[in-house]
Amino acid sequence: MTENLTPGQLFVDPDAWTNMSQWHERVAHIRRTTPVLPLDVAGYENVWVLTRHSDVFNVSRDNIKWLNTPRAVLGPDADWQKTVASGMPLPASLVQLDGTKHQKHRLVASEWFKPAAVGSRQSRIDEIADQFIERMRELGTTCDFARDIVQPYTLRVIMDIYGVPHEDEALMMELTQGVFGAADPEFMGDVGDPGARLAVSIMRFIQYFAAVTEDRRACPRDDLATVIANGQIDGCPMGDVERLWFYIIVATAGHDTTSFALSGGLEVLLQNPAQLQALRDDPNLVVNATEEIIRWTSPVRHFLRLATEDMRIGDSIIPEGGRVLLSYPAANRDETTFVSPMNFDVRRTNADKNVSFGGGTHYCLGAQFARREVRTFLGRLLPQLATIEANGEASWSRAHFVSGVKHLPITYCFKN
Repeated sequence: MTENLTPGQLFVDPDAWTNMSQWHERVAHIRRTTPVLPLDVAGYENVWVLTRHSDVFNVSRDNIKWLNTPRAVLGPDADWQKTVASGMPLPASLVQLDGTKHQKHRLVASEWFKPAAVGSRQSRIDEIADQFIERMRELGTTCDFARDIVQPYTLRVIMDIYGVPHEDEALMMELTQGVFGAADPEFMGDVGDPGARLAVSIMRFIQYFAAVTEDRRACPRDDLATVIANGQIDGCPMGDVERLWFYIIVATAGHDTTSFALSGGLEVLLQNPAQLQALRDDPNLVVNATEEIIRWTSPVRHFLRLATEDMRIGDSIIPEGGRVLLSYPAANRDETTFVSPMNFDVRRTNADKNVSFGGGTHYCLGAQFARREVRTFLGRLLPQLATIEANGEASWSRAHFVSGVKHLPITYCFKN
């Protein structure tokens, strides 16, 4: 429970993210009274937590004065020191790179993520959504929507784009959960330490994608893995470390985040029957409802930014070299931007002002895919259902970086 946690611990303690109603209640007070919050948690570097929408938005857009670095995600100092000492490749994905290096690496795969390219895959997304709706039929009238349907659905969409065969999807699920959910006991596997779990997952990713690179260079295909394997920067092959992290960020960020958005979206719809009915009565609302779901769930909980000079945010001075934590869930419930932000509203007129995908040059490359996956599944599922209700309490993953609803038991009945 969050009442025993200090304000700073709300942003780093994995248990804080297992009850989001309590989390948002406490953070709303922080946003009103200390919107630029010194973290002040033993074992963590001293960062300032930004909880206002305007502050998160403005820092996200400014990639000159606020930089991404290899340490883009907050974690215990000891874990970071172990990572550096281990010799394991430090993160160097699009999330960590900045400036011209980021731009050049982003261009390697950017064509695959432009609206027209994403739109051209709509029929395939439809097909995959239908496969998992059929799975719901096969399961009868009850299932764990998050575990049985959403997680494998979103994974298959990104793996289909990637070119990863179905038989490897279970491995990809295990490894992505090892990266983003390493603090959750359910995803720990046989490793007892979150840092060790993360290291094991990354090392297995290295082995897997080394084989993928060799294969796609020898036998190119029409898939994203081929693009990454053969990607060039300034006419030269992409560096081994950058290529590895390119693979990892697409495999992980392209799956878990969308999964948590969709499962969390259905959870809040089931808690608000009038909103669910509005969506069923007017299928055209699904586009705006998806933006509201993304605002509401905010699966990526934060990223860090480094100040390149002394910077003022509100009444606080962030010194050169200091870091801020961009709290996306907090910003997405800011009452100065969203009217009645603690209410879920599929008709919210400015739901697309959410900052869940970041902003500026680091705006999420896969945002268009994420939106399509959510609205496609809901848009195809709801018209086929006679009834759908919660069948028990939802449970949330125990992780402070990427998290959300990991179990959602439901009962339902399809129309004849």
